[in-house]
Amino acid sequence: MKVASYNIHKCRGTDRRVRPDRIVSVLAEIGADLVALQEVDRRFGQRTGLLDPAAILRETGLHLLVQSDVVDGHGWHGNALLVRGEPLSYRRFRLKLPGVEPRGAVVAELDLGEGRFRVIAAHLGLLRRSRIDQATTLLHAFLELTPMPTILLGDFNEWRRGRRSALDVLVPHFADIKHPPSFPSRRPMLPLDRILAWPDGLISELAIHDTALSRKASDHLPLTARINVSRLQAAMVSAA
Repeated sequence: MKVASYNIHKCRGTDRRVRPDRIVSVLAEIGADLVALQEVDRRFGQRTGLLDPAAILRETGLHLLVQSDVVDGHGWHGNALLVRGEPLSYRRFRLKLPGVEPRGAVVAELDLGEGRFRVIAAHLGLLRRSRIDQATTLLHAFLELTPMPTILLGDFNEWRRGRRSALDVLVPHFADIKHPPSFPSRRPMLPLDRILAWPDGLISELAIHDTALSRKASDHLPLTARINVSRLQAAMVSAA
């Protein structure tokens, strides 16, 4: 199963043009089965979504799992999920994350045909102290839930590794995998976007989707990974 995380920067490209159609085309290029999106809604006013779910479905085969309570909204604090096909089962809830800026995370338990697993999708803050508190909140939520194979992904706004990283609190459960740089898209230098998983060994082929279009469509490049389905199924048996 291919998964991806993509901060679409409210569809504003590096040429400063707002072009949702380019984001849809990048999603088609990626060909993922599950995508966590960040910054999918307008920043001010009604916080309506910037994408066309019908166009996404038509061009990519992905369904938008709406997280917003706002009419025509897509995300929860900008976080939304796309999945290929209709899930066999789907349950979700939302977390408010602490910090100076309003931030949140989406927690979804779903089955796309290979067994149930959990996705935690988040966009962490710009301040290190906030990121530490937010990562701690995510960890506590994870530990309180029924054990289930879990993918934790999103724009974590963190480039450090080891004890200097705001994500260090996650390491006992989500291994500190070295990630390729994804920001800024024109000349990526910082690994702000992450895909982590529990238990260890679910992730392979971690990579940046780097094309002429993806370098223009947003200020972040999409991050992709393969989830080992056979290990996912084995992990489901162990968790049960």
